[in-house]
Amino acid sequence: PTAPAAEEQANKEEIDARSVFVGNVDYACKPEEVHQHFQSCGTVNRVTIRTDKYGQPKGYAYVEFLEPDAIQEALRLNDSELHGRLLKVLGKRTNVPGMKQFHPCSTPYMGFHVTGAYPPPPFYSPYGYGAFPRFRMQACYYPY
Repeated sequence: PTAPAAEEQANKEEIDARSVFVGNVDYACKPEEVHQHFQSCGTVNRVTIRTDKYGQPKGYAYVEFLEPDAIQEALRLNDSELHGRLLKVLGKRTNVPGMKQFHPCSTPYMGFHVTGAYPPPPFYSPYGYGAFPRFRMQACYYPY
């Protein structure tokens, strides 16, 4: 990585070290209400409630504090109630660039599952020579 990219990554990691992930946030909840819920932990710098492409809330938020010590206090609010829902409070993780480039589920024989006693030889393509399937990659679960 170049110097500005490395500096930007370090800045993100420093912000993430002062932030928490808040899950199970009510869809009707406003950022001000989340801010008020967490202000007892420390000085809240920013509240971000994630939304989909239509502007509807996704049901989770990020709370950024000014002090890193506020994280420990915020984690104590795990399973606290806001708008009748139990919040899940976790430390925010930093996204690592390039993590989604490797797909362990994808194989040259995608969609061709062996059920019989005789598996195909490793060089055989079920789609014929030079042909490829015309469907999307199978869904893989990536927890991080």
